[in-house]
Amino acid sequence: MPYELTLDGPVRARLRAWPHNALNPRGFAMVIGMTAATLAMPLIAVLGSPVLWGLLPFAAVVLWGLWFAIDRNWRDRRILEDMSLTREGVVLVRTNPRGPQQEWRADPHWITLTLTPRGGPVEQYLTLRGGGREVELGAYLMPDERQRLHADLSELLIRLRSYQDPLR
Repeated sequence: MPYELTLDGPVRARLRAWPHNALNPRGFAMVIGMTAATLAMPLIAVLGSPVLWGLLPFAAVVLWGLWFAIDRNWRDRRILEDMSLTREGVVLVRTNPRGPQQEWRADPHWITLTLTPRGGPVEQYLTLRGGGREVELGAYLMPDERQRLHADLSELLIRLRSYQDPLR
């Protein structure tokens, strides 16, 4: 699951959400290695001839293009949504791969959590409204993951709103 909801007590919680990454560094090395080996096979037949020098730049460009594309994908997926939930306030900080961090604050008693099954930019569109703004949450998650996140956050917000301090 590409999100983690941690309860730090009866009225404190933390949510961290990040995009899926299907290819780890070892997989990256394997893809590049397998591609290099596959590109080298036809070049073996022309070893020692001038044709090798004609084909070699194209193989190198293909290998560099694959490397660049996978690396760019990794950099673009360095998104992190970090939410701190307490009775005093909810703070959502979104770290973008390029550009500044975005921060949203609201009172948990006035937050509206909305899951739009259809008609939004993505299926099961999840938003938080409060503090005069509406923010999207987990756009990179799968629809069923957004549904589970909605259920988890709804339960948590109800718990935060209804908690009675035993010391009062």
